[in-house]
Formats: sequence, C-alpha cells, structure tokens
Amino acid sequence: MPDLEGIGDAVTGTLAARALEPGAGEADGHSHEKNCLNCGAALAGPYCHACGQKAHVHRTLSAFWHDILHSVFHFEGKIWRTLPMLALHPGVLTRRYIEGERASFVSPIALFLFSAFLMFAVAGMTGAFDSAGNPQRTTAQEIARASAKIERLEASRAEAIAEKRSTARIDGRIAETRAELAIMKKISVGTTPKAQISTKGAPPFLKGWIDKAARNPDLLLYKLKTNAYKFSWALIPISVPFVWLLFPRHRRFPLYDHTVFVTYSLCFMMLLLIIASTVGLLIPLIASLAWLVPPFHMYRHLKETYGLKRSGALWRTFLLVGFAFVAVSLFVTIIAGLGAVD
Repeated sequence: MPDLEGIGDAVTGTLAARALEPGAGEADGHSHEKNCLNCGAALAGPYCHACGQKAHVHRTLSAFWHDILHSVFHFEGKIWRTLPMLALHPGVLTRRYIEGERASFVSPIALFLFSAFLMFAVAGMTGAFDSAGNPQRTTAQEIARASAKIERLEASRAEAIAEKRSTARIDGRIAETRAELAIMKKISVGTTPKAQISTKGAPPFLKGWIDKAARNPDLLLYKLKTNAYKFSWALIPISVPFVWLLFPRHRRFPLYDHTVFVTYSLCFMMLLLIIASTVGLLIPLIASLAWLVPPFHMYRHLKETYGLKRSGALWRTFLLVGFAFVAVSLFVTIIAGLGAVD
C-alpha cells in the first residue's frame, strides 16, 4: 500500500525548498494592486520595493491551492532549466552558480531539500526501506522499557505544563517513542530466532547498538530511516572535507566552491536513486545499471567545475568514488549511533 505520509513529505519538502528559492522574473498569474497592502508604498513590479511583500495578496481557496500545486509541480520554472544541466553538464551548472548566475537555476540547498524529501517519499512508497520480511521477536523487557520511557516523558510534560514551559520537544520525543513501541509490539509476534552478531573486536561505542541490532533488526532499520530522514543534510559537511582533499594546494577553489559541488552532486545521486528505485520495480535491470552512472557523472562534474584535464579528472574521480563510500559509511554510523540512544 502506498505510503501516504511519504507523499506528504514530498509536498512538504518541495514547499520548504521553494521557500528558500528567490523568484527570477516569473509571473505569478495574478493582477497587481497599485499600492502595497502592507505598507502602502506605490508598486512598480511584482514585489514592494519598501517591504518586499508580493504586490497581490489573494483571499480565495482556489488561489491558495494554485500556489501549492504550482510550487510542487512547476517549482516556478527553474527546475526545468536546472535538471537537464545537472544531468548532462553538472560542472557547467555548478560553475555558473558559483560565479553568480543565481536567478536562472534552483539553488543547491533548495534542490537538496526537494530531492531528499522526494527520495524518502519514494522509498517509503516503493518499500525501499522495508526489511527483508523476517520479523524479529522483541522481548517483553524492551517493550516495558519503552513504556516506562513514555511514562517518564509524560511526567516531564506535566511538569512543563505546570511551570508554563514549552512542551514541543517533549511532545516530539513522546511521539517518536510511541512509534517505536508500536513497531516493537507489531514485530513481537514473530518467531524468528535471535540473530547472532558478534561484537568481538568492535569499538566500545559501537557494541551497544550492535547488540540492539542483533536483538531487533527491524526496529534498528526503522530508527535508521527516521534519523536518515532528519539528518540527511549532514551528508554535506561530511563530504566537503573529502572534496577539499582533492585540491589541497588550489587556493583558487575555496570551501564555498566545494560545498556547492557536493550539494549538487548529492542532489543528482538522490534523483538517480529515485528514478532507479521507481523504474526498477518494473525493470530490475535498470536498478542494477544505475550503479554504473555515478562514476561517469562524478568525472564530468569534476572536469567541468574545476577546469581539469582528462588525467586530473580521472584520478580525482577514482579517489572521489572511494571517498563517497567512506562519507556514506560515516553518515550511516552516525545515524545508527543516534538510533541506539534511548
């Protein structure tokens, strides 16, 4: 059954991305007022020069839903100029954005938000994050511990209300713990024997969540999905230092350039995953062949962005592929550690 929550996430992500993205002379489809309805200044365009508010403020439901649909499906036209460049000439797109050509393309961070939300929505609908179908027995002790945690949080919430403090953070923890408890109760009916995973030789800080993974892999998978969704942005700061290592003596390439490069590259990889996982449902071979695309895209992206010769782009691509696996491993380790924390 389709993950309707995932569809909502995709819409939310698109709206959030659009909120970060400035306009570029795009028509809004409305007639304009002569004076700003916010500050009264005379208008000479789609926005007030004094306060920045839009010239037209609608008060109809049809216009409200038009704005939502327009943001989700059109992205104000920029997306259709950005995606072909990202796929075919990623380095040209990156270099043009770095050098100041901002109005023509979707910014890296806005496109990243859009891609991340859409990726998790599609993964939820296609079952990419589902387990292999082997339910794991959850012990009564684990369920009791989660129930006790909810009771403690409820008590803390009552104290916060009595002291007239915000309960938003506690409410979030309660909701998350209840969701985990529901997962544990659901898979507690399974009969699969406890997985035998050895922690011998593992670093002390990893032994805890390895033990939890052995007891309940489905719960760990659920937490991985939740934390990956929340902290997907962390892939950017994790990856930037690795790209910097490819150009340690090139002062003409500051960290800003590497950040834009990394963000656009991650956007492409997420969009590729979306296409591969969707088309792969019908043609599995497509999903397999998709793994061959990233190295070629990285090569072209590096060569065009940094103006490299073929040899320089080749050896950097080889290293970047390895760095990418290291960065993803670090990211998974971090979110797995977060998932192991009660």
